[in-house]
Amino acid sequence: MVPLAALLIEQGHTITGTDLELYPPMSTLLASLGIPTSKGYAPEHVPPDADRVIVGNAALRDNVEAAEAARRGIPTVSMPQAIREFLLPGKTSVVITGTHGKTTTSALAAWLLFDTGRDPGFIVGGELLNFGRGYRLGAGPHFVLEGDEYNAAFFDRGPKFLHYEPKHLFIGNIEYDHADLYPDVASIEEAFRKVAAIVPEDGVVAFNADDPRVVEVVRRSETRARPVRISLDDLAADFAAGDITRGADATGFTLIESGTPTARLASPLMGTHNVRNALGAIALVRGLGVSPAEIARALPRFANVKRRLEVKGEKNGIVVVDDFAHHPTAVKGTIEAARARWPGRRLWALFEPRSNTAGRKMFQEDYADAFSGADALVIAPVFHAKRLEPDARLDPDALVARFIAKGKPGFSPAANREIPELLRGRVMPGDVLILMSSGAFGGLPETLLGSLTESGGS
Repeated sequence: MVPLAALLIEQGHTITGTDLELYPPMSTLLASLGIPTSKGYAPEHVPPDADRVIVGNAALRDNVEAAEAARRGIPTVSMPQAIREFLLPGKTSVVITGTHGKTTTSALAAWLLFDTGRDPGFIVGGELLNFGRGYRLGAGPHFVLEGDEYNAAFFDRGPKFLHYEPKHLFIGNIEYDHADLYPDVASIEEAFRKVAAIVPEDGVVAFNADDPRVVEVVRRSETRARPVRISLDDLAADFAAGDITRGADATGFTLIESGTPTARLASPLMGTHNVRNALGAIALVRGLGVSPAEIARALPRFANVKRRLEVKGEKNGIVVVDDFAHHPTAVKGTIEAARARWPGRRLWALFEPRSNTAGRKMFQEDYADAFSGADALVIAPVFHAKRLEPDARLDPDALVARFIAKGKPGFSPAANREIPELLRGRVMPGDVLILMSSGAFGGLPETLLGSLTESGGS
């Protein structure tokens, strides 16, 4: 909502906003943009001359400001409806979707277009470190959007990405997620089928051909657009990566297009999953006229996205890393990428089951597998435990017990505030602490950095 507000301000609109709470960095960004804000909802917060009321998906049906807008007959729209109305006219919509990796892939696509002079607009669900923000209006013909399958608003229950009218679409992977909204993986597949089906015949549907669910969804969509296969397994795919090499600072690979090597690339992103993310972005921008030589120059200059293996700091030889990973597949990929970036060092996985899906028992076995690549484990309490019945709730104690049974140290504290003391004397110089959460983890990355001592503990 804040990036949308910022772009509407840039277009010349007058914006006001309301939320229950406002925290930095968003509160300071809103202040810098000169957007008046109100804390707590009230009918009088809707300006008398308002032309639109844009409602985020956190607002419930009984929201008094949405009700006031309806009473006055002011058009009320969801965030993705507003994006389509105000930002997409006259633009080629480039939409990146998938259960994992869509923020990184959309950020990469936006960067490759920007760094090669295409001047794109974009809204990405994370802060691009090259720009210090995750949005840009852009004067070029393309607008890059991270396509989220979550619902748009209480009155607009369908996936957000259906509003974005993609002409160029990427589907990276499909797994079960958003358990509070989708009853099963089949319902998620149906959402992705619908978005593939709306891509026009002069558009492109690029997709991960190594994911059977994605392949089947594209097939069932009966899309009229040109299908573009990307693969790490099949070098004859439309876009593939060969001769992958992994270093401490970069991942190298040969870009292969329809069986023909076209460029040797160096990506600053670590992990096999990020090679696939890069291929997805490359497939899209190649269809928009970016050459392999331009990609080879631009890709190494990508500074990544905030909270994607983001090093918060190093103190006394101990590295503190912040990461957004929360689904088991993302957790596993993050640990794999950290292993490649810090070879030979002891990796601590500190995990907060914060999202509605992460706290559910259905992923108990998947998390056990995901954490197996770490050398030490700390699992915080389930953040939304009160929303779940005990038999449906993830069991951190059981996960830690399985980890300990493999001869590794593991801990399941009763509260996040116990973690710094728990680590005291246990973390040592050379250790890498990887904190993973879909939220702020209670400020733990900053707390740990501020408390690390020369003795190696915290």
